[in-house]
Amino acid sequence: MSVKPDFVHLHLHTKFSLLDGAGHVGELVGEAERLGMKAMAITDHGNMFGAVNFHDACRDRGVKPILGCEIYVATGSRFSRQASSASEAYNHFTLLASNDAGYHNLVKLVSMGYLEGFYHRPRIDKDLLAKHSEGLIGLSGCLSSEIAQHLVAGADDAALESVGVFSEIFGKDRFYLEVMEHGIPDQRRANQGILRIREKTGLKLAATNDAHYLHKDDHQAHDVLLCIGSGKKVHEPERLRFDGSEFYLKSPEEMAALFPDHPEALHSTVQIAEMCDFTLKGVDSLPAFDVPPGFTIESYFEKVTRDGFTERRRTLD
Repeated sequence: MSVKPDFVHLHLHTKFSLLDGAGHVGELVGEAERLGMKAMAITDHGNMFGAVNFHDACRDRGVKPILGCEIYVATGSRFSRQASSASEAYNHFTLLASNDAGYHNLVKLVSMGYLEGFYHRPRIDKDLLAKHSEGLIGLSGCLSSEIAQHLVAGADDAALESVGVFSEIFGKDRFYLEVMEHGIPDQRRANQGILRIREKTGLKLAATNDAHYLHKDDHQAHDVLLCIGSGKKVHEPERLRFDGSEFYLKSPEEMAALFPDHPEALHSTVQIAEMCDFTLKGVDSLPAFDVPPGFTIESYFEKVTRDGFTERRRTLD
């Protein structure tokens, strides 16, 4: 009698990965419950728009929610606007909040990505990440990550240097080498490089599936969504596309079949889920907000609104 493998999805996109993720929160959580999964993470691109919805849906279904984000990390400073293309401006990286401090740091990082680092995408940089890493767990990322890009290019030394930086930011017990398998040649090269780095550093592997849709046969609808997001037509050869139809919410058995020689990569996902212990708590009243003398909250709100409109109208005019 075979033993059902344990696995937790730690890299998952919902419809809140705008025009890139095709999974509805309720359906994703319902499928996780059906598959007997005890926990699941949300890691939308550059935002946490779906965090509350996902958290509450998971709690209602008896699935432990893990709040995270696939952030965009600037290749240099988040303040730089010199990159000639989006691919040169940022790389991907996976963050998960393990506790209250981690959640608030994640919110801070995502906010600063929009307020300070926005260029093509809401970006942070490694300096900001280092300042707000408490309570966060880092996974090295998908094929668009800095480490994977170095490995695909054959730059093992540069990849190892990047691993060293992230290991220092998070600590070796909170930074994992992310491996995926979607049948993509470059991804397999990256995985081989990840295994070489694991041998040199002793860092743990974590298997993910970078899920962007619910079922395997949803890949065509997802492809259309990508076309809408990029302003392209399905038949155009030079456009953003996902290779294959493997970016769906796979069962633990399917994930185990992808990594038969590395069951520890699946086990790490369970360990990470156990490390994450955060419950999002709501508030039943708004915080007190001090207004200048002579104003009520309502009249000051009206003033700020009208002043803001006047300033923006100058730009429009």
